[in-house]
Amino acid sequence: MSGAQLQSASSVLAIPGSQQSKGSVTETSAAESKPKKRICCACPDTKKLRDECIVEHGEPACAKWIEAHRLCLRAEGFNV
Repeated sequence: MSGAQLQSASSVLAIPGSQQSKGSVTETSAAESKPKKRICCACPDTKKLRDECIVEHGEPACAKWIEAHRLCLRAEGFNV
């Protein structure tokens, strides 16, 4: 092998190992921060109360229930 081929081969060998360790760290942290449920299925109790209040009284009168639902969603890992 010439010097250029040897350098090229060693850089190719070094890249996969470093990418694998970076990829596994990225995958692990992404999986931990991702919500386990879909947003439509999370917090059914607060969602029901919020929706009923909005239908009966209008959105401005239901700030308490809206905020309670947002807090629940944040606790489930959603960014709302």
